[in-house]
Amino acid sequence: MELIINPGDGVHLSDALRDHVRHKLEPVERHHGDRLTRIEVHFKDDNGSKGGRDSRCLLEAHPRGADPIVAEAVAEDAYTASHQAAGKLDRALANHFGKTDRVRPH
Repeated sequence: MELIINPGDGVHLSDALRDHVRHKLEPVERHHGDRLTRIEVHFKDDNGSKGGRDSRCLLEAHPRGADPIVAEAVAEDAYTASHQAAGKLDRALANHFGKTDRVRPH
């Protein structure tokens, strides 16, 4: 599974942030990695220098042969946003794959 991290406007992609994202996505890869081709991470600072809850992290998982599954979180910093989005993505993928596993061909 490939991991692509795209820093957006106002977000500096440091080695520490890159490592944090990889660490937070380890459960996703462990649970669903064999069914995914890649995960794209998109960061954006919504308010720029104004401050406040403005760091957005959008995670886009690409299952083999299916449409992307998306999870998003907004928080005061990119670390918290990526942590929250990773949890949402893991739950969304579990729900998605649970449904496809329950569907039986006729």
